[in-house]
Amino acid sequence: MKKISYITSGTCSKLINLEVDDDNRISNISFVGGCNGNLKGICSLVKGMNIDEVKSKLNGICCGSKTTSCPDQLCRAIEHLERQ
Repeated sequence: MKKISYITSGTCSKLINLEVDDDNRISNISFVGGCNGNLKGICSLVKGMNIDEVKSKLNGICCGSKTTSCPDQLCRAIEHLERQ
């Protein structure tokens, strides 16, 4: 199992706590800060998903005029975790 606490950039959420199991599936995830209901929904949807599938669906999503979003930051957290 791999774990990371990823400090986000450019979003209302400030931190993503992420755990990935040995099969590269998200086993636990939580956001600190941000839009509570939306982020709970994202967490519920991606829990149990393969990280490659999460990245293919969420990478590059923008929030309003921002160049990133909480889903996009999740992809960046996954990429950071993969490099460890």
